[in-house]
This record gives sequence, structure tokens and C-alpha cells, in this order.
Amino acid sequence: MYLNVHSQYSLRYGTMSIETLVDEAISRGVTQMALTDINNSTGVMEFMRTCLEKGLKPIGGIEFRRDGKLLFIGLAQNREGMKELNDFLTEHNLEQKPLPDLAPEFQHAFVIYSYSHQGDLRANEYLGIRFNELNSLFGKDLTAIREKLVALQPVFVLDKISYRLHEYLRGIDLNTVLTKVDATDKCEATDMFLPPGDIEAKYARYAFILDNTRRLMDRCVMDYPKGRTNLNLRTFSSSGSKKDDRELLEKLAMKGLVYRYGRNNKQALAKVKHELKVIEELDFCAYFLITYDIIRYSMSQGYYHVGRGSGANSIVAYCLKITDVDPIELDLYFERFLNAQRTSPPDFDIDYSWDEREDVQDYIFKRYGKGYTALLGTMSTFKDRSVIREIGKVMGLPKTEIDSFTDPTKADIHRDNPTFKKIAAIYERMADMPNQRSIHAGGVLISDEPITYYTALDLPPKGMPTVQWDMYEAEKIGFDKYDILSQRGIGHIKLAVQLAEENQNAKIDIHDVKKFINDPVVNANLMAGKTIGTFYSESPAMIQLNRKLRCNSYRILVAASSVIRPGVASSGMMAAYIRNHHAPDQVKYLHPVMKEQLEETYGVMVYQEDVIKICIHYAGMDGTDADILRRGMSGKYRSKKEFDRLVERFFSCAKALGRPEDITAEVWRQVSSFAGYSFSKAHSASFAVESYQSLYLKTYYPREFMVAVLNNYGGFYSRAVYIHELQRAGAIVHLPCVNRSDAVVNISGIDVHLGFVGVSGLQEHFMQLIPEERTRNGLYHDLEDLVRRTKIGKEQLIILIRVGALRFTEKSKKQLLWEADLLLSKTAKPTNEIQLFAVQKKDYYLPVLENTALEHTYHELELLGYPLTMTYFDLLETDYRGQVMANDLINHVGQTVLMVGRYVCEKTVHTKRNQKMWFGNFIDAEGDFFDTVHFPNTTRTYPFRGQGCYVMEGRVVEEFGVASVEVKRMEKMPIKGNPVMA
Repeated sequence: MYLNVHSQYSLRYGTMSIETLVDEAISRGVTQMALTDINNSTGVMEFMRTCLEKGLKPIGGIEFRRDGKLLFIGLAQNREGMKELNDFLTEHNLEQKPLPDLAPEFQHAFVIYSYSHQGDLRANEYLGIRFNELNSLFGKDLTAIREKLVALQPVFVLDKISYRLHEYLRGIDLNTVLTKVDATDKCEATDMFLPPGDIEAKYARYAFILDNTRRLMDRCVMDYPKGRTNLNLRTFSSSGSKKDDRELLEKLAMKGLVYRYGRNNKQALAKVKHELKVIEELDFCAYFLITYDIIRYSMSQGYYHVGRGSGANSIVAYCLKITDVDPIELDLYFERFLNAQRTSPPDFDIDYSWDEREDVQDYIFKRYGKGYTALLGTMSTFKDRSVIREIGKVMGLPKTEIDSFTDPTKADIHRDNPTFKKIAAIYERMADMPNQRSIHAGGVLISDEPITYYTALDLPPKGMPTVQWDMYEAEKIGFDKYDILSQRGIGHIKLAVQLAEENQNAKIDIHDVKKFINDPVVNANLMAGKTIGTFYSESPAMIQLNRKLRCNSYRILVAASSVIRPGVASSGMMAAYIRNHHAPDQVKYLHPVMKEQLEETYGVMVYQEDVIKICIHYAGMDGTDADILRRGMSGKYRSKKEFDRLVERFFSCAKALGRPEDITAEVWRQVSSFAGYSFSKAHSASFAVESYQSLYLKTYYPREFMVAVLNNYGGFYSRAVYIHELQRAGAIVHLPCVNRSDAVVNISGIDVHLGFVGVSGLQEHFMQLIPEERTRNGLYHDLEDLVRRTKIGKEQLIILIRVGALRFTEKSKKQLLWEADLLLSKTAKPTNEIQLFAVQKKDYYLPVLENTALEHTYHELELLGYPLTMTYFDLLETDYRGQVMANDLINHVGQTVLMVGRYVCEKTVHTKRNQKMWFGNFIDAEGDFFDTVHFPNTTRTYPFRGQGCYVMEGRVVEEFGVASVEVKRMEKMPIKGNPVMA
């Protein structure tokens, strides 16, 4: 009799999960019920699946509300009815129009209005009456509505405690204190499942209402196919023939085979034929062809892409140019990507430049049809400590107290505080509840039938229709996704290629990866750690790792891309890999199986594939369980139940094979340390390809490459570090100039002009207008000409003067500020009239007003965030630059030295005793980088204090030929004072 049940997907309103709802209903003898979450159908498919597993009849529906007010409830008679409800909600979401008071004329869905509804009812429309409204029927002639009355017992909460949680959720949603949550803003305290027989008792005087309700529910049958169904576009060819798809895929693969391997590579041909057979048997021809079509379109537009993820295991994908990773060269096996035992769909991750992805997505929507294409959603949950802040605000606590409660260092102090205990109890119940719907990083669904059979669509700020559930639900329903992602690294590469052609007339085939990976100069720079700005190889940790490995090849970089991951590093396996890499003949393998399967990586599990190998060959698990384990490690499951089951299976299977228990325990320790961190080998290979592409550009076109990095506003370091690299590459870096700069950084020869983007306080309007006006009407003659042509105001003009953008006038900043004040004073009368004749301006004679280099530098620090006129070292009060320079550190191993370095970055880690320690990175006075280690006992006394130069005393240590400094004492060095403040 429950027509109006709500789950947690009624966001910040409902309190029960789908599983809890179903279990509670069954415990009360309920045999059928309807899920009608507020303005969404997120949980309907999960609800149907759960009900069918547990023997309860499901009914799908949606409760429609506007501004918190109930309009009506829609119940689906069948899947066509569910589509009608989803279509109706989708139309209003996508067109951003409010829901109407009255429902449209549904053909396959029932509508239930509240009892207070006025007006005629259609054949499929009913009035829902709550048990506490039954008194209003007394003495009335019910002839006209007798057949239209149904029992309405909403369900939002489980019990009184759950109702209190509901009130907190409403407070958070309304951003108000608990006492101000109005009764109309929340459900009633009785909106829960009633004890068995209670509904019958409450409606006993009007038993016909229950009969009406039962008949209504009996007419609803959710006639969806059971289990996972292939809902993807089943054919690509216009003929609709799978045979045509297979033939087209084979034709394209064979053409690509010649491009990649020439005409006589028998090994490659055999692999292509094997893969094509598996792809056809598993019905994924259309999936490959659609991905190829996306690549074909993007390449026709001149876009650059990187195909990565497990898809790089496929030689067919390589031949179709979906990826640039040669699976033969790296001995990648296709079964990691697609095999007969795999229950989940294949998954291509295609990266584009951040400013090109949206056009690719737009193409997909137009090519594959409105209503059949949608972005994948995600569901954020109440899971971080910010929820404690929200609960505190709802409780009306003062900000200082809330701040104290959210400070993890004060947890022990508050342990016995009753208010804190109350917050903690609420937080515990709220944790992991759905909070709000959002958009997946790049997933796109392409369906064989309208997606609204399965979900209503949202229109987030992205502006593209988005499903109301996440990737896990999509997979369970039967959708494969296409990951169309973006990253800044590709933007660096694309723009660097463009700039190299414009500035040096260089034509670069950026897909000629084999040329790059065999270039000795490129590999020498990789081994030396000259990789600032390059994709995935620029962080201090990665630079150090490559130097320790003496990494000078693609294969070593592929391994490094995986062993750098936190799980591998923290387990000690990274150190073992480096050690074994330098002495492979001294490797001691845990077991003969480990040598047989892991000789390439010296007995260390480096890739996800290595884990699968060990699970199969050491523990005797089957391929399906091994793959589930691999997916569990990457976080692609909703609970750890399956993962925990496999732990037991791993040990029991290994024991059955007679493996020694102590060795099995150590093997499992290595396996489990990978959880959530390791890459597939194909993924690492894809990253390494992109690293080589960017490293080639940095090696041969360093100035253009660093400009590209700056203009894509991404990377590990601050802009100041990239400016430093640009100068080291021989560029003359100029401050912004109204007659030379664009909105972004530009380069001409070796001259680089900083752009207006990045000047603090300058409005975007003028960032664009100043260069556009200069292009249309020529250079600016002087300050007055700039003001007249751009109509710039005084505050914005002062910013330009202080950053040095009017230095072409050869007047000091002080002179220019004086002129700006005279020109734009309050008594001046600005005019928009066009000057027919240029009127010579009056000249004013001022005393000599000069600016010092130190003043300029302080302006730059304020407006750019870094200095150009003087260096950080020039700013120091002292000329002392340390005893040792970075390039000479290796010659002082074991010695205590004094060094001076400009702060670059720091990284916090935790020791085994859970104490904080830090790794630092600095630049010396000669411009070279060096690394520091700061142990817990020293950093409390000598902490980092932000940007600037530091003097450090420490012992020089060495590991695998790479020197660093273990800092004992450190002080930030004083700088010359701001002369203006003085």
C-alpha cells in the first residue's frame, strides 16, 4: 500500500538507502511498493534490481515538486510509463522551465494528486488521501470521487532517530538553523513504514480506498528485461548490419596495420586477427568503430589526443590510431582489456586538450542523436569533515566553536564534549549518504534506445544532458561508456607544436613517437632530470626517481610511471625496484613462480597486470577472480565485500597448491599494497608516450614549450618556476606592455612578453580589449592615447602603470601616475565623442620622478606574484649564497654544508609512527634545483615559511647516485624593505 516511498536519492530529504527500504518493507509484510523520489529517478533501476532479488514487486515513479511544494506523484504502469515520466522531467530540466501545477496527459502512467487538489480528474488520475485526512470524508457524498481515492502513506524516514536526521538534512539544504526549519519544509513524523496491519486498521472505515490502491498497484508492471542488457549502439554501419560492422572494422584495422608495422609483420597480423575474432564474439565491433569515429573527427579538426588506459593493450586500437602505444613492443596482452570471462565492458580513455574536448563531446551528441546520448553523472556524498561544519551551523553553534570541532588536532580535547559527541553521532549516520548529483569527469553514454527509459536527464552547468546515476549503475544497467577526458599536458604539446612552427618555421609530427624515444639527446635530458614542465615527469619525486634509475629509455620510463605511485613507494617496493634495476643478477625471488612471471620487473609487482599474473600463477585463482581483484584495487567497486572474499580465496587457493604460508603472506602484502594506486602497464605506457612527446619539444624547442606551459595554466609548479625555466632556455622575458603583450604570453624569436592574464586586479575586459584595439588601430602613442582609445578607468590604469606596461613612453611610473591623476581626476570630463582633428595636448613640467629597481620589484611581487626586475637572491640583505652549489652536492656526501636556496615547493608525508616529515625543493643562486629532507624532530623548530630564500645547514646524503640534503637547521632570510613603505 506504499505508493510514495523515498530513498536517500531524494537528496537532503530521504534518509534510507534502497537496500534498507526494501529490507524494511519485506520485514513488514509488504509485497509491492513504489519508489517515487523527489524530482529524480536516480534509484529506480537499482530499486527494481534489489526488489527482484528479494522477492518484492517494484513500481517506478517520480514525485514532482516545485519550490518544495508537492505538485503530484507519477507512477509508471510499465517501462513506457517510466519513459513518459522521465521525458516529462527531462524536458523541464533541459529547457530550465518550472514544473506545472497539473500533469500532462500520460498514456502509460498514473498521476496522484494530494487530496486537497481541485479540478476534474482524467481516467489515469487519482487523489491520494493520508490517514490523518480521513475525517474530512465524514458526511460527504463520495460518489464522484469514490473510485479515485487511494491511500497515501509517504515514507521518508525509518524511525524517530531517522526523523531527527531528516531534520538536520533539511537544515543543511535550506542553510538555516534547526529551529527555523518550518513544518512545510520537512516531512511529517509519521512518514515511515507502519507496523503490519496498521494501514488496514487506519483505513478500516473506508476499505474501498485500500481496494482502489491495490487495484492501481496491480496494474503497474515494470516490464524491463532482467539482468544486464547490452543497451549500447549495437551497430555502427548505416545498414544496421553487424556483418557490415565486422567487415568495416577489419578493413580499417588492416589499413592501420600497414601504417604501423609495414606489409610483412606476421606477428602483428596474427595479433590483429586474434583480437578481431574476440571483438566480434563479444559483440564490441560497434564500440571500436564508434571510438574510431570520434578519433577520426577530432583528427580532422587538427585536435591532438592521447588514448590511454587498458585500451592501449589492444593492437587493433593501435592500428585505428585510438592509442599510440605499441602493444608488441611492451608485450602487453589483449586479455587485460577484453576477454571472454570479463563481465564488464571495455573502456577507452581518450584525452584531449582542455579547450578542445567540448567540441568533441558536441560532435558525439550531434552524430549519435538527441535523447540517445548523454553525459555520465556522479553522486557526491557526505564524507568529509566539512559536514561537521554544516551540522554545527544547523545547530546554531558559533563559528569559533565549529572551527575548533573541525580541527583534527583537537579531536582528543573534544572527545568527551557532549555537543561534539552529538555532532559526531549525526555525522556517522550522514557519512556516505548521497549529497548532490554532479558530472563524471568525462564519461559519455551512447544508447541503442532512448536513455529516458532508464533515467531522467539533468542539465548541469556543463550544458549537456546528463544521466542521474553514476558509472557503477550505468554498468549494472548495461551501458558502456566512452571516456572523453581533458588535461593540460595535451594543451602544452598542441600549443608548443604551433608556436614552434610560427616562431621557428618547424614542422613537427608529434605522433612520430618512435623517433622521440630513440633520440639520445632527449634520453640524456630525461636521465639528468631536465624535465620541468613535461607531462608526468616534472615533479621533484619523479625527477629524483628518473635520476636514481638513470632512466634513459622508454621501457624504464614506463616502469617509473607506475612505481612512483604512492602505494608502491610506501610499501618499499619502489626502493626494491631501483635496487634490483641496478643489480638484476643479485635479485632473490620469493618463489620460482615470481621469477617466472616477474623477471622483467626484477620480482617486484609494478603493474596491475603483475598482480593478475601472481593471482593466477602463484595462488591458482581463475582469470575472472583475478580481474575482479584488479578492479577492486583501482576502486571500481561499491563495497569491499568482494575484495575481502578474494583475500580469503587467495590464501586458500595458495595453500591448496602447497605454497609456504610465510611466502604467501609476503606475496599478499605486496599485492595488497597496490590497492587503489597501481597503473595498468598500458596506462603507464600511454603516460610515457606523452612524456616523451613533451620532452622532445622541451629539448629542441624549449622556449616555445615553456610559453605553451604558461599559457595552459597548469603544471606542478608555480608560474615563477616556469618563468625561471624559460629564462634558463635563453629567453628574454619582458614585463607586460600595452604595445607588445597579448592577453596570454607571446614569443617572437627569443623575446617573450608576459600577457595581461595573471596581472592581479586587471579586469578581463581590458586584458582582451588592449591588444584587440592595438591590432585594429595601431600602437598606442602615449598614456592619453591609451585612455582615449580604451576608455580605461583610473584604478585599472594605475595597475598597468605599476606593472610597467607603459614603460614604452620612457617616463617613470611616478610621472605616469601623476599624468593619470591629472587626466582622470574627478574634475575631468570624459567624452565619447570621436576626434576629427588631433588636438595637441599641453605639456606639464614636473620635477624628476624616478623609480628604483627595488620599487619595481615590489610592484611585480604584488601584481604578478614573482619578481622580474630583480631576482629573489638580489632581494636578500646579504650577498651570502652558501658554501656549496647544487651541481657540486654529489662531491660532498657525508659532509655538513651550508646552502642557500629559493623555495620552490614542499611535500608532507607521514612516517611509520604517523609523524609528519617534509621533502623540500629549492633553486640555488646558479639556477639549479636541489632536494632537501626535513625530519619531524627538526621541522617543528625550523619550519617552512612560504616563498623566499632560506639558508640551510644539513648533511649531504646520496642514494643511487643522487644527492640531497638532510636539513638540521633552516631559516628564512630577510630581504630588503619596500622603499615605498619606508
